[in-house]
Amino acid sequence: MTVGPPGTGNGPAGPLAGLLVADFSRILAGPYATMLMADLGAEVVKVESPGGDDTRTWQPPVRDGVSTYYLGVNRNKRSVALDLKDSDDLAAARELARRADVLVENFKPGGLARFGLDHAAVSATNPGVVYASISGFGSGPGGAALPGYDLIVQAISGLMSLTGDPGGDPYRAGVAVFDVMAGLHATIGVLSALHRRAETGLGQHVEVDLLSSALSGLVNQTSAFVAGGVVPFRMGNSHPSLFPYEPLPCADGELIVTAGNDGQFRRLVGVLGVPELAEDPRFLRNEDRTANREQLRPLLVERLRTRGKQEWFREIIAAGVPCGPINTVDQGIAFAEEVGLDPVVTAGEGTAAVPSIRNPIRFSGSRPTYRLPPPALDEHGAEIRAWLAAPARDEERSA
Repeated sequence: MTVGPPGTGNGPAGPLAGLLVADFSRILAGPYATMLMADLGAEVVKVESPGGDDTRTWQPPVRDGVSTYYLGVNRNKRSVALDLKDSDDLAAARELARRADVLVENFKPGGLARFGLDHAAVSATNPGVVYASISGFGSGPGGAALPGYDLIVQAISGLMSLTGDPGGDPYRAGVAVFDVMAGLHATIGVLSALHRRAETGLGQHVEVDLLSSALSGLVNQTSAFVAGGVVPFRMGNSHPSLFPYEPLPCADGELIVTAGNDGQFRRLVGVLGVPELAEDPRFLRNEDRTANREQLRPLLVERLRTRGKQEWFREIIAAGVPCGPINTVDQGIAFAEEVGLDPVVTAGEGTAAVPSIRNPIRFSGSRPTYRLPPPALDEHGAEIRAWLAAPARDEERSA
């Protein structure tokens, strides 16, 4: 097992303790993946250009002058700034790649080859490395040259054609959903390859692209076309296959109400005081309710408008029917606290500590830890360079 740079082993060991991850990625998809691995105990060395990760400059908002975008995906890492055009820095980068269990990069496909840091070059000296490449459109001749930005993929994949009011303008999602999905898919690929390496001793090249993640993540919508020949379209907040499954107005705002099966619908109309609707031939089954949504919606709204959304929320939930108010982000975090999810954690200690959102994975045994705040640019550069310059111990030479 590879031994990481100074600082490895501090605090409780997570399930990925002992793994060294060389993080040559920037922006979101790659850093999110490596942060998840770092939370689980891996030692992550974030390699940045002398100018730093682009997200350091993506502000406002800021905390103590630092971009909160950057802070959100870079905890538990150590930063070293390396200029790959400088021979000494390039030698350090190659040595880091040689010692790493995992290397994650999101350069344009082939972009690291000129530095001898592509998969073929790295695996020649480190056959056990799991080398993960994240791109926008894959490494094939048609996609390799295309820039991989989440918003572009939201447009090209079809997501924006599904988002917004019917007949209105297409909208992007409020977060870079496909960067996050690609980061998750990359993490799954890396862990799968590590499992295989435990049997064979050999690493492999894991490739993830945003467009493939997008088409997979569109699930029922892409399935509608490839399996059913149906091109989905914008329906606002309505669902193509379920009703009710959307916001409905109450006396003081909207409440998301979802009745995913006939039993939930019967309980819903019982709470609303109109149980006879469950026996109406127009609304007996889900397909009936979906086909006749324009007749059913005003009947439900008539009852919901008699009371406030929080009052209805408590009663409908108590009846076993999923529903929820439309919150702002701060209200969403407050609700997670209310239900005992403890969503906010502190990365690091003392004056450098930074509040962050908890890793969503819970274990019955080993657990995520929040050892280090997001690093300043080249914060750990001196110690990492010194470690890389020293001869590797025997256990660092084999994966």
